[in-house]
Amino acid sequence: MTEEIALESIVEVPLVGLGFRAPFAEWILQKPNTIDCIELTAEHFFDGGEAQLEKLRERYPISVHGLGLSLGTPGKLDAITLDNFKHVANLANARWISEHIAFTKTDDVDLGHLNPVPLKKTSLRTLVDHSREVMDVCQRPLLLENITSYLRVPEEIPETEFINQLCQEAGVGLLLDVTNLFINGQNHQFDPLNWLHQIEPTFIQQLHIVGYSFQAGVWHDRHNEPIQEELFELARKVISYAPVESIIIERDGAFPSCDQIENELKRLEEICESARSY
Repeated sequence: MTEEIALESIVEVPLVGLGFRAPFAEWILQKPNTIDCIELTAEHFFDGGEAQLEKLRERYPISVHGLGLSLGTPGKLDAITLDNFKHVANLANARWISEHIAFTKTDDVDLGHLNPVPLKKTSLRTLVDHSREVMDVCQRPLLLENITSYLRVPEEIPETEFINQLCQEAGVGLLLDVTNLFINGQNHQFDPLNWLHQIEPTFIQQLHIVGYSFQAGVWHDRHNEPIQEELFELARKVISYAPVESIIIERDGAFPSCDQIENELKRLEEICESARSY
């Protein structure tokens, strides 16, 4: 893959936004000028919240992110979960929907967290088929997100090639989690930039970012830390490389003040502008 793509294809500055969470709800609904867009977690609205969602739809472009469709599990998708997911996407008038390159359950057990799929042709086929089904049902573009993994999964196909084939064959985009890429690079000792430059840049449409945690020699994705400098720098390089349309700050614990989040949003906006100014 080339390190840069044609300037005219990425001149638009990405939107900078925030994952909607209850501690930030009142502030987000005030529509501060530092928030261009928001991302909703679909499962947070499965059991209500339509009135709040309608207010958000009136104020922002919205993308809808899923946690529990378990696209990497062989067999049929759970029809109730998919129907609920579609309902939230419709209520939000979602620009696009997203899920993970992962599985969260087996035929017998709901594991309750994201798990990496083996990088094999059978897993690729499952993800392609399920991705197409989700798009057929929801009638919206789908992005798939890279996850952290603390284990090296069986690898019949290199991860970057697996992702490129998945995006190409399923007709989906990549939601690149910058923090997850950095963490995997640290834990598995590879260069995130070398990994990045093996991904077809036109597939990368959205970014996630949040600070990492480090404990007992292991990097973690806990969504409860401020964004560190090396993550800002990695985000800048991704935005220079690919036609990213939006970048979302995720925060799910140790919630800071709105002022602190606003500072991170401003920093990302500056990075986006400078990365696209060449």
